[in-house]
Amino acid sequence: MTKAQREWRPGMPKKRRSTRIMFASTVLLLEAFVVFFATLAVFGLRRDEISPAVILTSGLILGVVLILTCAVLTKRWGIALGWVLQLVIIAGGLLEPTMFVVGLAFALTWFYGLRQGARVDRENVERDRLQAEWERANPEEGPAV
Repeated sequence: MTKAQREWRPGMPKKRRSTRIMFASTVLLLEAFVVFFATLAVFGLRRDEISPAVILTSGLILGVVLILTCAVLTKRWGIALGWVLQLVIIAGGLLEPTMFVVGLAFALTWFYGLRQGARVDRENVERDRLQAEWERANPEEGPAV
């Protein structure tokens, strides 16, 4: 059992997940797929210039780091690491020029996801506060649906 499952009691409200973290995780996972395919493209186009082992290893490492970063997004440095990874992907344009465009598009998506996710999280906190206030003021009616 997880910690949350052990600590659960009947009537206990479920903790709301952060929309910001869900948006950021989605962007990072999509970038991991793009990095995989970009690695294959660079391997096919530049393997005579760059060692195939270096290309494949660096692509694999970057993809794994993108995926593992999803686990640390709740920490302050996790978001900073996500920004660094955005820059790394944009820098991938030095190997495959299309990655400048793709990297910039993902960086903008990352920014938008963080910004809008934070806005939705703030709205959810306010909505939960108002709901709890209403439930305290109207105990006989039960929770509003």
